[in-house]
Amino acid sequence: MINFYKNGNYTVCIMDDGTKIRRTDEDDFIPSFAENCDIKITDKCSMGCPFCYEGCTSNGKHGDLFKYNFINTLHPYTEVALNGNDMNHPELEKFLKFLKEKRVFPNITVQQKQFLNNYDLIKRYVEEKLIYGIGISYNHYDEDFINKVKEFPNAVLHTINGILTEEDIDKLKGKDLKVLILGYKTIRRGADYFDEHHSDFFINECYLYLNLPTIINENWFKLVSFDNLAIEQLNVKETLSDKQWEEFYMGDDGKFTFYIDMVDGKFAKNSLSMERYDIGDKTIDEMFDIIIKNN
Repeated sequence: MINFYKNGNYTVCIMDDGTKIRRTDEDDFIPSFAENCDIKITDKCSMGCPFCYEGCTSNGKHGDLFKYNFINTLHPYTEVALNGNDMNHPELEKFLKFLKEKRVFPNITVQQKQFLNNYDLIKRYVEEKLIYGIGISYNHYDEDFINKVKEFPNAVLHTINGILTEEDIDKLKGKDLKVLILGYKTIRRGADYFDEHHSDFFINECYLYLNLPTIINENWFKLVSFDNLAIEQLNVKETLSDKQWEEFYMGDDGKFTFYIDMVDGKFAKNSLSMERYDIGDKTIDEMFDIIIKNN
């Protein structure tokens, strides 16, 4: 177990493998503070992924990671998901050390190529407990890449509904991998890519939808998880029993989590929301309270 803490009317247990368990004696979970924040730290990325919903480019800006007051008010054991991109943000390591001192648990997301390019750096960050989870945006199958991924118990392959193909699944299954299926976001470059490739998108989505019970129940992967957008797009709830849904669903966006953009100085319910608020000098709890009240 990593840690055990109280939040509002419930307790949270975070296990070594990243599993989170909530417990309460009441009918609903009512948090006092956000359990998790999805934080964008940079718009600079050399990958040029054609469906990038954030619109990151090689000329993008880095966020000022020590500009805003909210970082000083983060609660211990809060999980934060950072976009690593090229792993070259000049304040990244300093920021990770700051979060460690505050007993905050950072996770980082990188694209497959940048995971390989920065393998030694990421390994050091894990060994020094500067990061816990590693999300790796899957691009194509490569045996060396898969072997390196499996060196990290808390590494999860990030795949995208509509982009993930039958061939991808066939190559990845049976490798004891953790996989996260993300919903496809039709904003910024994602909108243009969808318009140009919608036929392929629907073929891939249809295969995933029709085979979801098998993918989930036949132990093709060590773990299969979904973000809320993928749950909606693939109607995941109909694949699960009521008991499974009650056990595994982690809550609507904005109830336990929210999104922070440290490049533009805004925050929102999630990265898709166009209803955004200025960070200013707000504390993390003041920001979360605004999200809760407007959710």
